[in-house]
Amino acid sequence: MGEGWGGGLSSFISVDDHVQEHPTVWTDRLPKARWDDRVPHVERQKDGTERWIVDGKQLPLTGVAVTGALQADRTVEPRRWEEVPKGAYQPRERLEAMDAAGIACSVLYPTVAGFAGEAFARLDDPDLELACVQAYNDWLIDEWAAASPRFVAQCIVPTYSAEAATAEIRRAVGRGHRGVVFPPLPMMVRDVPHINEPEYETIWSACQELDVPVCFHAGSVPSLQLPPHASLDPAVADGLRAVTSGAATVYTVSNLLFSKILVRHPRLHVVIAESALGLSTYTWEFADHEYEHDRVYLDAEYPLKPSELFKRQCFYTSWYDPVASVIPFVPASNIMWAANLPLSTSTWPDCQEFIGRSFAGLGDADRQRILWTNAAELYRIEDTHPVG
Repeated sequence: MGEGWGGGLSSFISVDDHVQEHPTVWTDRLPKARWDDRVPHVERQKDGTERWIVDGKQLPLTGVAVTGALQADRTVEPRRWEEVPKGAYQPRERLEAMDAAGIACSVLYPTVAGFAGEAFARLDDPDLELACVQAYNDWLIDEWAAASPRFVAQCIVPTYSAEAATAEIRRAVGRGHRGVVFPPLPMMVRDVPHINEPEYETIWSACQELDVPVCFHAGSVPSLQLPPHASLDPAVADGLRAVTSGAATVYTVSNLLFSKILVRHPRLHVVIAESALGLSTYTWEFADHEYEHDRVYLDAEYPLKPSELFKRQCFYTSWYDPVASVIPFVPASNIMWAANLPLSTSTWPDCQEFIGRSFAGLGDADRQRILWTNAAELYRIEDTHPVG
């Protein structure tokens, strides 16, 4: 990065991109003598396709990878590893893809592990869950963060106990992770306490103390979404899943605003990843209405309105919305931008076209804050290269 970056492109920090874990992430790092074939690995099926298997069960991926944006036909995911584009799983190839679209830095989320690490939360064996989580976290630092400072690593955590999650957060942040990816509603993934219960206080306290955001990613709780009917074409079904995935963040945000988590932890930052902006005004308006309606009961425990709590501590993310129409309701200081690479919903390779269209009518200061400053401050990205 530096002067003249990207030939005049509007360089930006993409706060929601995904790594595609390659087939040896876990088999190379976890001893076969102990785990045998229980760790995540790729198996060839009778029809010649390949699927990810963990502890004897198939992971709910459409293919062997999620790389639609890098495919010739983004509605078709690769069915064999040999078909997976290198830009999905090789850091150097990913940097080239980023350069082509003006992506200066990329904040990383998992894929095989689940968009919020929820794939391992479904395991019955807590020792296996922890082993898989730690192998992923170490791999992300050793192979991606070590390859370039332009990759911002975020850790996943075990969910079988808050104590285990907290311990892994401290270990992973000590290794260089700068965010914590957490299932927004873990009790809908496995038999654990509700996320608002006191057991989770140690997690929020640790993140606040370490100054790393908690990141809730859309699509990690499929039970909140309308399942596609079997009669739908696969491409249409994927489109329906993409739409209902973002809409499900209304549950996440609403719970966050009324749970008192933000009240008890006023320096905790929360990222609502792949949330988009369209539902933000509805959520805030309705939450504030309920607050005002019941304020005689709430004043003592909620010193700020729900929207004010969000403005103080949280961020929406988008990659395609018209921004100027939202700014009167949601300040630029609460919005970050993404490419969503390499998912099929990504704006890559047309990120610049989408930025030009989405930011039409927006002032330079707000543009700078959304495309760069918010993320740079949140993730402590030291390069201060200006938005073009």
